[in-house]
Amino acid sequence: MLEALLFASSDPLGIAELRDRLPGDLDIESLLRQLQRDYATRGVNLVEVAGKWAFRTAEDLAFLLKREMVEERKLSRAALETLAIIAYHQPVTRAEIEEIRGVSTSKGTLDVLMETGWVRMRGRRRSPGRPVTYGTTENFLDQFSLAAINDLPGLEELKGSGLLDSAIPANFQVPVPNDSSDLQEDEDPLEQAVLFDLLDDDEAEDASR
Repeated sequence: MLEALLFASSDPLGIAELRDRLPGDLDIESLLRQLQRDYATRGVNLVEVAGKWAFRTAEDLAFLLKREMVEERKLSRAALETLAIIAYHQPVTRAEIEEIRGVSTSKGTLDVLMETGWVRMRGRRRSPGRPVTYGTTENFLDQFSLAAINDLPGLEELKGSGLLDSAIPANFQVPVPNDSSDLQEDEDPLEQAVLFDLLDDDEAEDASR
């Protein structure tokens, strides 16, 4: 009866609760210890949780019940715009992204894109302040089922899909994306030691805004 009560309960049960449901004057503590010994080598064990008792999966078998799940997160409009600019204009700096968007871009937006594995830091631009340049990754191509970065939609495709206004200026052009891992002439490589200083650099840039 004790085993049945514990097995059927969704929450751990205390001795007082068990005594109320069992007949006679039983030694509940002794019965619990006996039951605990009986289940010690089983797939489930009887354990004491905050003074109450419950059946739990044996610790050495917990891996059987572990489930890996992918947490889907919806990107903000700012993140999508930033991702599109990086994809088409790479290598591009944060200041250049802001100039194209017309609004400031928070460091958090770039952090999110790097956490997804779609954006990487490429190098440093040979210009005052030596800002970091950003580009896309192989994971970006895989996520959007692109064989190569050149498979991104061109001007006519964007217009046909309704993503661009048909009344755009006649001289408007969509940049030709280039995700080559080779640094361009105006880029310097990121030194390993520099990577640890990037956070401080960004925070200082935010503070100066």
